[in-house]
Amino acid sequence: MTLMLTRRILVHPGFIKNYSSGFLVTSAIQDSVFVNNSFGRFRISDAFCKQFPFLNSHNFCTGSVWQEKLCWEGSSQGVLLRKLELELKKHQLDEAWGTFNDLKRLYAFPERSIVSRFITELSYSSEPHWLKKACDLVFVILKEKSDLLKPDILTKLSLSLARAQMPVPASKMLRLMLEKRNLPPMNMLWLVVLHMVKTEIGTCLASNVLIQICNQFLYLREERSDSAKLMKPDTTIFNLVLDACVRFRSSFKGQEIMELMSQTGVIADAHSITIIAKIHEMNGQRDELKRFKDYIDQVSLPFVHHYQQYYDSLLSSHFKFDDIDAAAELVLTMNKYRDSFPDKKLRRDSQKPSLVPIGSPNIRSGLKIKIMPELLEKDSVLKIEAKEEFILFRNGKLLISSKALAKFITGYKRHGKISELSKLLLSIQKDYRLLGETILCSDVIDACIHLGWLETAHDILDDMESAGDPMGSTTYMSLIVAYYEAKMFREAEVLVRQMRKAGLDINISEEVVVSACLSEVADRSGKSDLAESLIREMKAKEKASPSMIYELNSSIYYFCKSKMIGDALTIYRRMLEMKMQPTVQTFGYLAYGYSSLEMYRDITILWGDIKRSTEAGILLLSKDLYEFILLNFLRGGYFERVMEVIGYMNDNSMYTDKWMYKSEFLKHHKNLYRSLKESNVRTEAQSKRIEYVRAFRKWAGIY
Repeated sequence: MTLMLTRRILVHPGFIKNYSSGFLVTSAIQDSVFVNNSFGRFRISDAFCKQFPFLNSHNFCTGSVWQEKLCWEGSSQGVLLRKLELELKKHQLDEAWGTFNDLKRLYAFPERSIVSRFITELSYSSEPHWLKKACDLVFVILKEKSDLLKPDILTKLSLSLARAQMPVPASKMLRLMLEKRNLPPMNMLWLVVLHMVKTEIGTCLASNVLIQICNQFLYLREERSDSAKLMKPDTTIFNLVLDACVRFRSSFKGQEIMELMSQTGVIADAHSITIIAKIHEMNGQRDELKRFKDYIDQVSLPFVHHYQQYYDSLLSSHFKFDDIDAAAELVLTMNKYRDSFPDKKLRRDSQKPSLVPIGSPNIRSGLKIKIMPELLEKDSVLKIEAKEEFILFRNGKLLISSKALAKFITGYKRHGKISELSKLLLSIQKDYRLLGETILCSDVIDACIHLGWLETAHDILDDMESAGDPMGSTTYMSLIVAYYEAKMFREAEVLVRQMRKAGLDINISEEVVVSACLSEVADRSGKSDLAESLIREMKAKEKASPSMIYELNSSIYYFCKSKMIGDALTIYRRMLEMKMQPTVQTFGYLAYGYSSLEMYRDITILWGDIKRSTEAGILLLSKDLYEFILLNFLRGGYFERVMEVIGYMNDNSMYTDKWMYKSEFLKHHKNLYRSLKESNVRTEAQSKRIEYVRAFRKWAGIY
């Protein structure tokens, strides 16, 4: 009976587990009872005996079941603290979690150093379970005793969460620090962002956090606060986020961050410029891209390979605008300027920051971004993989790829400018010859023959002859065979006479020539890379947006930046009259224009156009566009539209950054309808609005 009662007491919820130095028992009425091992024997305190007189020390086992030496001296709080310290030292998180909760329940939170050590230990765990508990604990402490939280603890936890690919709680830790006007050291912030931007959701959150940091810095700078310098982001942070925006096709968010880079005065280095160039290309902003060219043309030879990506983006933009002449000029000059650069003073100037306009340089309020094209951080955490789409870098030279050449061939053929194509081929052939390649022109002719463009192939042959750089007999005979196969005998005879006139000695009859060529062509019947590129280009051209849409979007972009929304709408209506489908960029620029003028009601009308285009399947889904529209509906107080956009985003599996939307709501509508009773509602419209406001509060977790 005694043993049973003893067991019941020891397992009572009021009891606390064994300690390294002993164990502490607390009764249901909070009397502390100590058992210690004095001189090798266990002794039960008088308080315990008075509480339970039917027990005595003989009822307690003193055998080997106690695996640790127990010491019961000191207060119960002290014993719990020592137990917690030992468990943390041994990394026993399960036991430490229980002990910490016992401490909190009985004595409130322990001192700051112990709380910091406990959260740090949880942060070092690689298990998401413990990281989540650490995050939850931070919010409990923030609510009950926020002075216990040290910034470095939040930094460590945010890094651990980011490494574990838990970007949502990681961003929450960073935002908590921002609310207290703290920011992790830049090298730590690099690592947090580096891990966050590995995923699309992480990129979305890292972008929004960076925007918050910039806005906080701009506010503090305007207030002339001493802490502004500590809040200023650096080039690496911008590069990490901008690069992720490119990887996840978040070009509008990239545009916003790029403009914040200008506003904060952060210098764009070589990495920044190539990433910004890609964002401009994705948004169809060719004029913005061209403004960097004069500076990049002047960089020294060691940096040429780095800017291969810039030239690639600019050439791609020329192709999108169907400006084949500008594309040819770029190809002809991208090596020329650097090879003939004698002015050392200009090279010295390239080491100083230069200002490049964003938007039209004629706009008074336009932004300018600082660039240093030859600034490149060593051992950077950012690793950019260059993609060779249109421009290649070989032995110190920039060359065009088969894909670019295919675009030139189809472009010049479409415009009826084969002679211009021949001039381009003759010019770039020189660079190829320096690299030991001498078959560029013959490859073009063979590809044209393969696709049945015999007249084009013949025109190029004629141009090469006229330029004093005739093709070899193999190329002529390939075209002769193609003529015979197409039953174009007259053209074949003309070409044979042309061969003889060019000095290509033919001592056999035409029939023999044709027979020989047929066997040769059979051996070369496989499609060349260039022929394959031409076929892909023709298929892609059928699906591509017409070049006119890029021209119109550029005009809309300019007018919206200039806050000339009326002119922008005129172009938009013209686009619709021409039966041209607006793109994501079209709607994005118009939404920006309305937002800059706080014309939120007009955005609701634009939203109707966006919905119709999306539902018809003729407009690509864009999270950036939906996010921007949603933020503006929040600012304008259009809560029915707010919930509608949220529904669209959820239906299309788009991540919604609730923290950002919650902050925007509290900034503009903190006390909206908070005290209004249902009995005071006067109209049905007001009743519905209250309903949507409450729905948003519930969704965002605002209580």
